[in-house]
Amino acid sequence: MDNGVGAEKDLMEAGAEALPDDRCGIRINGWQIESCKRSILGSLARREWEEKLGTSHLPEMVFGESSLNLLHLESGCRLHFNAFDALKGWKQESLPPVEVPAAAKWKFRSKPVQQIILDYDYTFTTPYCGSEAIELNCEQLNFKDGCQSPHWEDCDQRINLAALVSNEPILFYDEVILYEDELADNGISLLTVKVRVMPSGWFLLLRYWLRVDRVLMRLRDTRVYCSFSGDKDALPVLLRESCWKEATIQSLVAQGLPADSATYCDPNRISQRLPTVAQKIQRLKISR
Repeated sequence: MDNGVGAEKDLMEAGAEALPDDRCGIRINGWQIESCKRSILGSLARREWEEKLGTSHLPEMVFGESSLNLLHLESGCRLHFNAFDALKGWKQESLPPVEVPAAAKWKFRSKPVQQIILDYDYTFTTPYCGSEAIELNCEQLNFKDGCQSPHWEDCDQRINLAALVSNEPILFYDEVILYEDELADNGISLLTVKVRVMPSGWFLLLRYWLRVDRVLMRLRDTRVYCSFSGDKDALPVLLRESCWKEATIQSLVAQGLPADSATYCDPNRISQRLPTVAQKIQRLKISR
């Protein structure tokens, strides 16, 4: 399937159910996982976002009402992925602008006689790894006091990616675009999140991908995995791996790769050739 909920037979065997009322998502093993895809922000909403973020720059296409939400019903722990929080991360990190060739600079002009000074990160690179919150219903509020937001801690335990290639049925899959910019036809800046739910657990990939033609490739990947325990009373443990990779096109050509921009149109094909700049492995243990 391209996206959406899997076959009803597979859902029943896994003890899962599709969300009601035409919502796109699934309930399984104490989790409610839901994706929401909406159109890009209109001009009024863009101005409101610019004011809130303290900037006059946003990506060409911001899917401001699109999101992915994963709620653990018993604890109220909610992970969510959205464009606004990602752009807050971009604004706070404030990387220097990527140097582009003179020919490309010409295209970053608002008027034929006025060149924009690139004094901000026009690639919208973000360190965003997702957002966390505690979302309690009325009954839970009566028993919980002073709840704190979920906290990620560094660990050595890695996600077993090999186990994810098994022949398990996919009960739910979707991809949500959070924002995109074609860099004035000089490449692409894209932030997406994908989720896959199997009978044994769920896995997601939040990916920021940047390609500045003839200049740079950059990937910031965040993978989160939750394995369903056989013990229904056990609280879930989430593993998160974040990795930042990048390389200049010149350095990739020096490795023997072609200079043609078409070579770099698929980040999956090139990611293994990109050196790692930084990485982090973390664990989130949800408490009652």
